[in-house]
Amino acid sequence: MIEVEHLTKKYGDLIAVRDLSFKVAKGKIWGLLGPNAAGKTTTMRVLTGYLPATEGKATVAGFDVFAQPNEVKRVIGYLPEVVPLYPEMTVSDYLSFVAALKQVPAAKRKPALERAISVSNLASVKGRLIKNISRGFKQRVGIAQSLIHNPDVLVLDEPTIGLDPAQIKEIRELIKSLKGEHTIILSTHHLAEVTQTCDGVVIINEGGLMASGSLEELTASFREKDRVILRLRRGHEDALTALRTIPGVEKVTRHNGELAVEWNPGKDLRENVSRMAVEKEWGLLELRTAAMNIEDLYLRVVSGGGEP
Repeated sequence: MIEVEHLTKKYGDLIAVRDLSFKVAKGKIWGLLGPNAAGKTTTMRVLTGYLPATEGKATVAGFDVFAQPNEVKRVIGYLPEVVPLYPEMTVSDYLSFVAALKQVPAAKRKPALERAISVSNLASVKGRLIKNISRGFKQRVGIAQSLIHNPDVLVLDEPTIGLDPAQIKEIRELIKSLKGEHTIILSTHHLAEVTQTCDGVVIINEGGLMASGSLEELTASFREKDRVILRLRRGHEDALTALRTIPGVEKVTRHNGELAVEWNPGKDLRENVSRMAVEKEWGLLELRTAAMNIEDLYLRVVSGGGEP
C-alpha cells in the first residue's frame, strides 16, 4: 500500500532524509519511530505531497507521489503535528468545510460528515466552537478531518502529542479501531506508541533507516542468545553450577532472586533446563522466555548497534 524506495530529501547541505526505503502492507498500522530531528516529519510531508523529494521514489495505493500528486491526495488523509483547526468554527462546520476542500461530492458530504463524527466520537461536541473544546477533542477533530473523504491511507504525525494519559489512551483506541479499513502510518518518538498501537515499525535516526519490519521480525532478527528466566524456591547456589553443565548452555547468572540461562540460537534447551530443575527438586516456580523487546531494539539501533 505504501512503498518508499531510496528516498532522499536535502535542504541545501543538510540531508534530512537519507536513502530511505520501506514498505507498509494494506490494512496495517506502522510506526515511524525515531528521536527528535530524525527525519520523521520530513518523510511524512514527502509522502503526502507537501514537500518534493530530492531523490528516490514513493508510491501510495499504487500512485506515484511525485508523478501523480493529485491522485495521492485523494487516497490519503493527513494529520500534521500542528492540527490545522479554525477555532471560531463549530466542529460540524469545520468538517463540512474540509469535506468541500477535499472535493467530497455535495450529495455525499452529509453522510461523510456523520461517519467522521461517529468514528471519531465527536457527537457530544459537534455543535460547539472548536476553541471551547478540550485538547483531546481537538485531536479527534484533527483525525476526523483526515478521515472525512474516507481515504485508503492515513498519515498521522505525533497523534498523541500534548495529551494527558487518559486522552492518549482514547486516541490510541481510536487509531486501532481504524485498522484494516485504512492503512495507517504514524510518526512518534515514544516507544509505547509503537508497542501499544502498531503492527510494525520503521526506525530512523539522522535521516537514515536503522531497521524496518514487524515487531516480531525485528526482535527475532536482533536476537543473539536464547534465554530463559527461572524462579526457584530453593537451591540457587547449586543451580548456578549445575545448569552450566547442560550441553549448549553458554551462561548462567543470578539477579534479584532469579536465574538467567543463555545459549546460542538454533537449539531449544528449555526442556533440558526444566527437567534438571524438577529432578534436582529446586522447587521450580516459574520458567519464562526472555525475548528482546522493542525498547531493547530501539536503544540498540539508535545507539549504533547495527542493522539486522
